[in-house]
Amino acid sequence: MNVIDIAQNLMRFRTETGNTTEIEKCLNYAKSLFDGLDVKGGIYHFDNASPVLFLSNVETDNYDVVCLGHLDVVPATDDMFSPYIKDGKLYGRGSLDMKSFAAVALNSLEHVLKNKLPLKFAVILSTDEEKGSKSTHAFMDAHPNLRAKIVLDNDVGGDINKIVSKCKNPVFVKIMAEGLAAHGSTPWDGIDANEILMQTLYNIRQIYPYYSKGGVDPQDKWIDTVHVAIMNGGEVSNVIARHAEAVLDFRLTENSTVENLKRNLDKCMVQGATYKISSESTPVVMDENNPFILDYKHFAEQALGHSLEFEHIGGATDSRAFAVRGSIVIMHSGTGEGMHAEGEYVEVDSVEKIADTQIKFLDKLAQDLK
Repeated sequence: MNVIDIAQNLMRFRTETGNTTEIEKCLNYAKSLFDGLDVKGGIYHFDNASPVLFLSNVETDNYDVVCLGHLDVVPATDDMFSPYIKDGKLYGRGSLDMKSFAAVALNSLEHVLKNKLPLKFAVILSTDEEKGSKSTHAFMDAHPNLRAKIVLDNDVGGDINKIVSKCKNPVFVKIMAEGLAAHGSTPWDGIDANEILMQTLYNIRQIYPYYSKGGVDPQDKWIDTVHVAIMNGGEVSNVIARHAEAVLDFRLTENSTVENLKRNLDKCMVQGATYKISSESTPVVMDENNPFILDYKHFAEQALGHSLEFEHIGGATDSRAFAVRGSIVIMHSGTGEGMHAEGEYVEVDSVEKIADTQIKFLDKLAQDLK
């Protein structure tokens, strides 16, 4: 299987999250790559989530290795769905995030099948990761006993020279402020919900500082952070706002807990303000000395011709769904830029090196587990 050709074919499907017609076409194309091979699984549909492609070489609940990824992308202009290669870079929507690495996962499955490796191996590709990963959650809920010893996760950034060993816990919080409407000319007759919200946010900033480019840039970035994702309040310009709300995106390290976050939020609420936790997860934290991770790192270093570093990132990953079930998660991606932006690209050589690394890692694992 030529991973770059497959990546470009996947990129031609306009699988923007929610585009069900194109998503179905893309899933069927990926599934068709294994026509004639003894592949298990298929496309799984859910009532309240988009579909998931699950393909494996055996039917079991306990896999040795699962490759985890997604096929949906963020919106883009028409031309970004016509991929092209220039100066060793593959351009187009999904090149870096993450259809190139979905192709790598499919390539690994083909290798396992054609070489009859004695591994229990599966690929899971969701289709709404860019908007909350409901499909991953739905699939995992439908398979409560599903386990994987090792998860290969290539959806973690854009630098092949670094293996991710830690991801933060994303926690989304809605702040709600309730006031009393009055005419804008007589503010003493009302209670401004916008002011309540701003005072509450000010209190939160005393615990979780504001960081920005050109502003405060902490030397130690493995810290709890929050950004104000959405704010709104009021209905018309000459009426004191009766209601205001904000959505906050907290990123917590493994040294923090949601319970501690709640205690801090309790202290920050002013009269008229309340909050609710909209969603929470768990940080993904791996032992950098784990022998499987070191084996993978060895093969990646062979492919690259130099040593790799471990890094920590603030972003979340769907592999946390397996981490909480005890999986060893190996988080490694290719090199590129422009994720979610114009000019998105991935370096072709880095995709091929990730594919080569996975194959060699799987070959060794198959020998070790005999």
